[in-house]
Amino acid sequence: MKYTEEGSPPDTAGSAEVTTYRVVQEALTNALKHAHGSRTTVHVRVRHGAEDITVEVSTDGSGSHARIVGGSGRGLAGLRERVDVLGGEFSAGAQAGGGFVVQARIPAGSPS
Repeated sequence: MKYTEEGSPPDTAGSAEVTTYRVVQEALTNALKHAHGSRTTVHVRVRHGAEDITVEVSTDGSGSHARIVGGSGRGLAGLRERVDVLGGEFSAGAQAGGGFVVQARIPAGSPS
């Protein structure tokens, strides 16, 4: 795994920080469940801006053996709802060159 973090969370991040944590947590869980083989590299990027936090978690699609593990199927839908409630943007899907990417922009102005 490769992790990059830019900036510092603003004092007003509140629920945005919790949501950021959940986005990274769920995306890493999905990468573990669905990545193709042990050679898959996962990239996590978190950028703290003055107005928002952006998150991108991606896999490179390398490796050769798919792992299928059961789950509720609500993980990504639940994340979309969390991000939407805060007025952010969320996307998740396959990448053109293989792998998967989860992206979120979470406004950092809600302290609740």
